[in-house]
Amino acid sequence: MSPMNWLAQVGAITATAIRTIPQRRGASLATIAGIAGVVAVLVAVLSIGEGFRKALTTAGSPQNALVLRSGSDSEMMSLMLGDSVEIVAQAPGVARGSIAKGEAPVPLSSAELFVVVDVPKRSTGTPANVPLRGVQPAAFAIRPELSITSGRTFEWGRNEILVGAGAMRQFRGLDVGSRLKWGQNEWTVVGTFSANGALWESEMWTDARVLQPAYRRGNSFQTVVARLESPEAFDRFKDALTRDPRLDVQVQRESEFFGNQGRTLHAIIRQLGFLLAVLMGIGAVFGALNTMYSAVAARTREVATLRALGFGPAAVVVSVMAESLMLAAAGGILGALGAWAFFDGYRTSTLNFDTFSQVTFSFDVTAALLIQGVVFAIVLGLAGGLFPAIRAARLPVTAALREA
Repeated sequence: MSPMNWLAQVGAITATAIRTIPQRRGASLATIAGIAGVVAVLVAVLSIGEGFRKALTTAGSPQNALVLRSGSDSEMMSLMLGDSVEIVAQAPGVARGSIAKGEAPVPLSSAELFVVVDVPKRSTGTPANVPLRGVQPAAFAIRPELSITSGRTFEWGRNEILVGAGAMRQFRGLDVGSRLKWGQNEWTVVGTFSANGALWESEMWTDARVLQPAYRRGNSFQTVVARLESPEAFDRFKDALTRDPRLDVQVQRESEFFGNQGRTLHAIIRQLGFLLAVLMGIGAVFGALNTMYSAVAARTREVATLRALGFGPAAVVVSVMAESLMLAAAGGILGALGAWAFFDGYRTSTLNFDTFSQVTFSFDVTAALLIQGVVFAIVLGLAGGLFPAIRAARLPVTAALREA
């Protein structure tokens, strides 16, 4: 048989199969709904990981360098004394700029302190670890993406805090004007800020020099963030610090550091998402098998007649598979669009295992996740249609005609 004739046979049988789907609408809709549910869950779960990863990877700039004590895996594990902080600020490659209008340029370097405080969640009232970051005046010039959304910024030397937009939405008692007791001090919330959805929105900021005595930290910090003259100045800056015998530090680009922070949770979420989808997908495959076996049974006479007229078994297999794939693709598209409509942009918070503090983020249903969902649905369709297709192709013509 020529390829053109075979394609014509496939087209004729497939078109007939598709036209008869309304006659089996109940089973067909059940299959579509089952696969849509699997895909919606898969995409929604994976969007958690994508949103978490996005919050961390957008936090850093390749032009910023992060300095920690050597061997530290996170800010919580690092410790840097005041003398070391000054050495970092004066290192070659650090950009200089005016912190306030009319002031002389200074090194754009911010020594920072990172502590976690208990704040109840809005949804449940259960306490959660929320980061409270002490910064120096250069911090706002180093991270220009920050913008005040309500109230004002805190005054240096006073017990005042700025609250990230994500933290304010997820936790209680952080509205402007609220007074809170942490450490040795009572704090007043004077404003809120946004940072384009980055990690900073999960935090509260205050003056590092005020935070130090509140937690009895003396003249110590945990990290130093420096704005470099350019991204290319990183190697010069790093070499100067790591070769200085007065220091015992490690230097990373800020973007790389925070990008690595979320890898553990992102990997866990992806593994759990696919495991859940596979378990649910088994049920969807059985549903598809039932639908396609019913379709083959309902078309027994039709298939036998076509075989008697000279249509090959391969054409029958392709037609049954095409019907199964069409139902699966419809379910996949429906589930993917449903996940995008209901979950994209949904805000929540979770624990960052690297800092044991809460990170607020938005579910991020990306185009890549939508494609993954539809591809997964097609795989389910292939699994659900394969055995019914083989059965249809192996039907003895004479027996099938008598059975019909």
